[in-house]
Amino acid sequence: MLMPTSQTLALRREQDLLACVDLMRGGSKSFFAASRLLPERMRAASIALYAFCRVADDLVDEAQARGEDVHVSLHKLRERLDGVYLDQPQSFVEDRALAVVVHQYQLPRGLLDALLEGFAWDAQARTYDSIEDVHAYGARVAGSVGAMMCWIMGGRSASTLARACELGVAMQLTNIARDVGEDARNGRLYLPRSWLREVGLDPNAWLAQPCISPALQVVVERLLQEADRLYQQATAGVAGLPRDCRAAIVAARLIYAEIGHQLRRDGLNPVDHRAVVGRSRKLALLSRAWLPFGLASAQDAARAPLPAIAYLVEVCVQAGALALDLRPGRALRRPVGERVIWMIELFERQQVLRRSPR
Repeated sequence: MLMPTSQTLALRREQDLLACVDLMRGGSKSFFAASRLLPERMRAASIALYAFCRVADDLVDEAQARGEDVHVSLHKLRERLDGVYLDQPQSFVEDRALAVVVHQYQLPRGLLDALLEGFAWDAQARTYDSIEDVHAYGARVAGSVGAMMCWIMGGRSASTLARACELGVAMQLTNIARDVGEDARNGRLYLPRSWLREVGLDPNAWLAQPCISPALQVVVERLLQEADRLYQQATAGVAGLPRDCRAAIVAARLIYAEIGHQLRRDGLNPVDHRAVVGRSRKLALLSRAWLPFGLASAQDAARAPLPAIAYLVEVCVQAGALALDLRPGRALRRPVGERVIWMIELFERQQVLRRSPR
């Protein structure tokens, strides 16, 4: 049997990537448009990674909608990942495209396994009693994505990866605070149940009849404060990224944290209103992305990882090459204000999927 030539392989990979682009164009137009503004060295990898994550989540959703055992779908997805990591992907374009990314960047398998575990937790309607439980959920559905993007960007030190995971968790806490009402109407509660009990609210009774109250506002504010703490700690890791990626991540952090600030300005009422950051405010925040405060906190950079994300960092440590940072890519030609959209869209897409009724 004739082996495919390098030219044939290159053509096949290009075709697979184009198919992933079509998938993004049809399923998430805003993501598709924003992804074109990433550094050229990251663009194909990010699209392929996102396409697989999206398809995986859709498969889990569809299985539950049909009343099937979700664990069967998750088992099939893990088998597909087995093929990807053996460089023998199954005949799905997203698998073949992901295989290229996995082997080009030596992407640690445990990060994708963590994301699938987060999908499983949602499918199981898992409950979260403590803030540590919520951290653990955020680590899987968002911290893992932060770690994968950090790895692909070239941030390979343990501290940089830890801060990237924590940024993902902080974003997820912001999502949870913003969408308390919408989640509740879908039968979901991600606020720490112990915090609700501490202010005199019965979690199950409140979930049956969600309403705003001073007691609930105390819990939402407490969650936002925890998100702010993690944003501050995570920002210190930006210095470990290549220079062409730093400002975009700082901007993403500022804009996402602003959702929490807007929620406060709206009166801490996520049950009846959804906090939205206006375009003019986003532009104002983008102008701060180059300020040195995001790179200066050596104390935060040296902090021990949030316990919930420590295992993700360990996955990367075991994958090796922590001392082998990729060389920064060439300088980007487009404004950072446009490039940052991609990072926000990634987490927004994950949040939309998470809020969907299962």
